[in-house]
Amino acid sequence: HPLPRLSLQEVGPTMVGDEHSDPSLMNFLGATKRNVLGNNFWEYYVNDAPRVVLNKLESCGYRVVSMTGVGQTLVWCLHKE
Repeated sequence: HPLPRLSLQEVGPTMVGDEHSDPSLMNFLGATKRNVLGNNFWEYYVNDAPRVVLNKLESCGYRVVSMTGVGQTLVWCLHKE
């Protein structure tokens, strides 16, 4: 389950999923579903900093397997065994 678009410079919001994400996981994270003007897709976000989101995901068994940066955006890929 990838965790898209974690912002490097801001403490929130943190994008945590898309319209196909597990609703129970999005609920656990306290995420809100939104559609940003101009986008043809929905995304889930939280106002928490990325480190808070990663700690929550770790508590339910997810582990970071890779991370990359694109401009001022960080993308974390996680795996749950």
